[in-house]
Amino acid sequence: MSLHSILLAIPLASLAGAILAGFFGRRLGEVGSHTVTILGVAISFLLSAYVFKLFAIDGHEIYNASVYTWMISDGIRFEVGFLVDNLTAMMMVVVTFVSLMVHLYTIGYMHGDPGYQRFFAYISLFTFSMLMLVMANNFMQLFFGWEAVGLVSYLLIGFWWKKPTAVFANMKAFLVNRVGDFGFLLGIAAVMMYTNSLDYAEVFAAAPGLTDKTMSILPGSEWSVLTVACICLFIGAMGKSAQFPLHVWLPDSMEGPTPISALIHAATMVTAGIFMVARMSPLFELTTTALSFVLVIGAITAFFMGLIGMVQNDIKRVVAYSTLSQLGYMTVALGASAYSAAVFHLMTHAFFKALLFLAAGSVIIAMHHEQDMRKMGGLKKYMPITYWTSLVGSLALIGFPFFSGFFSKDSIIAAVGYSNTAGASFAHILVLAGVFITAFYSFRMFFLVFHGEERMDDHTKEHLHESPWVVTVPLIALAIPSVLAGFLMDPIVVGDFFKGVITVLPEHDSLAEVRGHASHGALAFVMHGFATPVVYLALGGVAAAWFIYMRRPDIADWFADKFSFVHKLLMNKYYLDDFNQTAFAGGATKLGGLFSKYGDTKFIDGLVVNGSAGLVGLTAGIVRKIQRGFLYEYAFAMIFGLIALIGWFVLRV
Repeated sequence: MSLHSILLAIPLASLAGAILAGFFGRRLGEVGSHTVTILGVAISFLLSAYVFKLFAIDGHEIYNASVYTWMISDGIRFEVGFLVDNLTAMMMVVVTFVSLMVHLYTIGYMHGDPGYQRFFAYISLFTFSMLMLVMANNFMQLFFGWEAVGLVSYLLIGFWWKKPTAVFANMKAFLVNRVGDFGFLLGIAAVMMYTNSLDYAEVFAAAPGLTDKTMSILPGSEWSVLTVACICLFIGAMGKSAQFPLHVWLPDSMEGPTPISALIHAATMVTAGIFMVARMSPLFELTTTALSFVLVIGAITAFFMGLIGMVQNDIKRVVAYSTLSQLGYMTVALGASAYSAAVFHLMTHAFFKALLFLAAGSVIIAMHHEQDMRKMGGLKKYMPITYWTSLVGSLALIGFPFFSGFFSKDSIIAAVGYSNTAGASFAHILVLAGVFITAFYSFRMFFLVFHGEERMDDHTKEHLHESPWVVTVPLIALAIPSVLAGFLMDPIVVGDFFKGVITVLPEHDSLAEVRGHASHGALAFVMHGFATPVVYLALGGVAAAWFIYMRRPDIADWFADKFSFVHKLLMNKYYLDDFNQTAFAGGATKLGGLFSKYGDTKFIDGLVVNGSAGLVGLTAGIVRKIQRGFLYEYAFAMIFGLIALIGWFVLRV
């Protein structure tokens, strides 16, 4: 089989499973539906692993080819094509592996749900969409995949469509992402306008020639074309990767089934924006203004979203705000031109965050779909596999030495510290503070769920047991890379894994010093970590969570009472939802009411429709009085007309 055929088969295998389960699910039944979709994703994963070996290990040259041309307009080609290099190959493996684990997990989690077949069709369709996004070699296909994952996300968040909260959440996600996607589309339009191409290779080749070009957005002001294009592209990433202030949709997306939280809102879809900016590094490197914008937005997201996670009581929402915070870390790395560190954290985070979401789902199953951590406790003895895998995921999340998150997060923090991009000092302070915050809320959740007194009701306690193998096997499978993936730092961050794929100008290379610390191996990098505040901040967060929630829970109550303003501010998520509801949703509703009253009722119905009908009636009434059928009236009209015509002729002569 040729490489071209293999690359075609990778997304199409998942698409085939989605079509079969979606259109023929009733005939196939539950077993048939999950069999065809799992088989399709398994084929995609195995072929992706082969492609990864081919490109990342065997050193195959970059593959860039068109599959077919959809349209040519004014010399611009609209094509479907594949660009496969080390970055693409890594993303393909991450997407398909996590998707495969989620498919297996879903058998246990969604068993007996009336929408079982539909659910499998959706998650396979998502896998196809995400693969088309990461494999794209042009902006048109990128946008197709971008919108397709958004569509499937909408369908999955509102999967339980009879719940009003689920319908509200999927509509919120849809509308917020439309804001980001509008900016993304403007960015693509700017790129196409000034390069006359949508092909990545052609756009990147033309980018250096745009450094001096400007555009006038407001009268009397000139803006750099590259800065405007990159910021618009990043606005798309702000929506998809949930960066402040377009982050508000992601916590509410927890209304969807837990497997979706793991697949879309932790490991794959929300990282699409991170991948996109890394792919666009040849553009972003040419505009320091855009890099600073990315850096500051990421730092704000990492710190302030982590603070909200400290007060959440819903187990899934804690992990959701953790996702927001970690996406902020990735974005900070992009702004510091540490693209390889950002993508490395994307990969490690995909494993341990999917693990944490699936572990949360395992707990929810055992607790009869109870998600409030205040009604849990002491689950360690009932759910040993879920306990130990959750511990692995939590240690990876806080960046504990030798776990995957340590290598990826530490490299980001170090790179930001060495960066000379404007805003780097501000970002460095926030990401350092974020280490303590992450450790605190992660182990607050861990201790409240698995340790301490048992706070569940007697009925739930009597039926507590470990989840079935279809749930625990994916947990174990994800726990392994959550530990070991960090040791890939040497080729990915230190080595030349992304050579010729990611562009970093020498003056922006904030990872140069990090490479020096990590060049002597993983142990040397860990030892260097102990010479920085990072490890101690993480240990301090764990110790604080243990002391407050295991020994002195009254401290948490005292803080909530003493600093009620801060606690209320965090519980209400900085009132951003209220602001959006009032200023945007409420404002749009009032504006729509005004248009309805004055535009529709008064102008269209009153003036246009009823007015035109009244005018016709008035005209008809006048004409009716003239056309009465009397001969002398017609003779008078003819004589009057003749005199008027003769008079006009005489005056002209």
